[in-house]
Amino acid sequence: MTEIPLSHPIYNNMYPFPEGLPKIHEHNGLAPKALGYFHERKLILLFTQESDLGDGWEDANVHNDPKDIRLKALKMGANIIKYAFEN
Repeated sequence: MTEIPLSHPIYNNMYPFPEGLPKIHEHNGLAPKALGYFHERKLILLFTQESDLGDGWEDANVHNDPKDIRLKALKMGANIIKYAFEN
């Protein structure tokens, strides 16, 4: 797997994430990373480290994440889905 560059569409095709993958859930204090497998220049597998987007998608009472964090998770998810359907 290779780190996904900040210029990749998953970071800017609908909602801008100029610094890359948002930090959604604190694990061990490391920066979040998005890694992936590419086939013919298309991202075919996305793997995230130090950012659990699913935590932000769950009911607000599950992890007690603030609204702004949950919104980042939802927006990043929208970017990923848009990329998957359009590329």
